[in-house]
Amino acid sequence: MKNSLNDLSVLGGKPSFDTPLHVGRPNIPNTEHFIKRVQDILQKRWLTNNGVFVQNFEKHIEELLNVKHCIAICNGTLALEILIRSLGLQGEVIMPSLTFIATAHALQWQKITPVFCDINPQTYNVDPRKVEQMITPRTSAILGVHLWGRSCDVEQLALIADRRNLKLFFDSSHAFGCSYYGKKIGNFGCAEVFSFHATKFINTFEGGAITTNSDELAAKIRLMKNFGFCGYDNVIYIGTNGKMSEISAAMGITGLESLDEFIAINRRNYKQYRYELSEVPGIKIIKYNETDAPNYQYIVLEIDEDITHVARDQYVQ
Repeated sequence: MKNSLNDLSVLGGKPSFDTPLHVGRPNIPNTEHFIKRVQDILQKRWLTNNGVFVQNFEKHIEELLNVKHCIAICNGTLALEILIRSLGLQGEVIMPSLTFIATAHALQWQKITPVFCDINPQTYNVDPRKVEQMITPRTSAILGVHLWGRSCDVEQLALIADRRNLKLFFDSSHAFGCSYYGKKIGNFGCAEVFSFHATKFINTFEGGAITTNSDELAAKIRLMKNFGFCGYDNVIYIGTNGKMSEISAAMGITGLESLDEFIAINRRNYKQYRYELSEVPGIKIIKYNETDAPNYQYIVLEIDEDITHVARDQYVQ
């Protein structure tokens, strides 16, 4: 069950803790602030191509995550594809067997074979012990996923990657704002990818971003997301169109203003679900590690069908 993405379009767009729980609705931040920004965009007639709102959105994320570089992309899937290509990967990449299909598609789209690795049944993230067993001469990288915003075992994956001379990067689509042992997710491996799709608690309608502490990689990604342009009419690298629009960035900036409130509401919902379901036999809510500053975006239930005598899929229906 996915965490409710609340209807925050109440007076002034400000979240209210007295509103009922809603399921499946995108977060709408302060509408007045957003509309004002849209009006500014229309007056300036700078709709895309690295405008001031995209630049400010990137800067806000860099400061929030304490990371050197954030490159805004039009969606999270293309962000993964650009990052994969920028790393020069080939052959095989080991990734978890449980994740959204876009993670695998991004590899296959680049003619790289995704090698699916078992997860740890306690965390639902990739099991580092199984990763090491799946490395072959064709392996070029390890792709970690912070599923449901719960950080995977970054330290062990990094040790394996260093020992086996492999590149390590992360699909962090679910983990914006979360931490790993006190350090913000977005700072690990070669780079990390976030999604700001409408279903995420901070959204830009459609959108994504790549974060990295590598100056060289960031420069390469910025070239690749804009057809390889370096200055006016000067193409020095092969690229594609991965640019985020100004209106999407304006939505992202407005959402970041309500970041703490969105997380607080997600946390309230999570605790309410835990309370309401705590006495229901055969149903268990997967807990968050509070020390990792989770965003509480997802509420996930484990169903013991031997106890409930009701299949998981019947609950979904």
